[in-house]
Amino acid sequence: MDNRPLISVEGLARRFGDTGQPAVFENIWFGIDKGEFCCLIGHSGCGKTTILNVLAGLDSPSDGAVIVDNREIDGPSLDRAVIFQGHALLPWLSVMGNISFAVSSRWPAWDRARVQDHARRFIELVGLKGAENKRPSQLSGGMKQRVGIARALSIQPKMLLMDEPFSALDALTRGMLQDEVLRICADTQQTVFMITHDVDEAILLADKIVLMTNGPGAKIAEIVVNTMPRHERHRNDLHQHPQYYAIRNHLVEFLVNRSRAFDKEIAGVGYDPRRLKLVKPGLSAVNPPAEVVPLRHTL
Repeated sequence: MDNRPLISVEGLARRFGDTGQPAVFENIWFGIDKGEFCCLIGHSGCGKTTILNVLAGLDSPSDGAVIVDNREIDGPSLDRAVIFQGHALLPWLSVMGNISFAVSSRWPAWDRARVQDHARRFIELVGLKGAENKRPSQLSGGMKQRVGIARALSIQPKMLLMDEPFSALDALTRGMLQDEVLRICADTQQTVFMITHDVDEAILLADKIVLMTNGPGAKIAEIVVNTMPRHERHRNDLHQHPQYYAIRNHLVEFLVNRSRAFDKEIAGVGYDPRRLKLVKPGLSAVNPPAEVVPLRHTL
């Protein structure tokens, strides 16, 4: 019986330029189960976006492979939808037009009425009912990103890929969209892989958080399991959850100190990238609150 997860990243490496140059990252192994929300965190330059591009089929690895639903990725596919930092909407099309374009690409045999009925479901899902006929120039930044989310979800992908989708938004809009994504993923059981620099965003959204060391030659240090149940994660009172500070401190400690000294940490101990350590720091939080570890370095 094949126990492979829905998405399996197997021995991934990426090198640019001459073959003698060190890899940006190497020997990357991890899996994402169906319906799971996975976040990847690491400093700039460790290859996070490159990994996402490989998963999307927009880039090819130097070594290794990505398997989605038992099939190796060999290029872009409508089974995988991407939401970038920019909304990437077609400016000459309305909200309905942008989403309908994606839907008709996914199901070319559908007639216009069926395409628009399907698109309308996802417009309503992201709270844009009444804005169907507006063009991107008439929308706020948050509304544009909602259209991007609706467009991605409308093709019902096996995997939703998000590259810091809320980083360019103001704090209030970012928080509202985080809540929307959390609700939608709970309702649809969408499988998600997301890159973020925001520790609190990862704790709010992710079921597991993959920690990458610094590049070049970046590797996955460990995978943090978010033991805060989804239904107990609420943006307004996340910091009051008994497990919050233990998880947050673990992530920040990794980013500030361990990410750059991981090779020393594993020297003489042994490190097997195919059998990564799963850690559950939240379960150690029996008597909170813990002292907050300040994030002293920008990513």
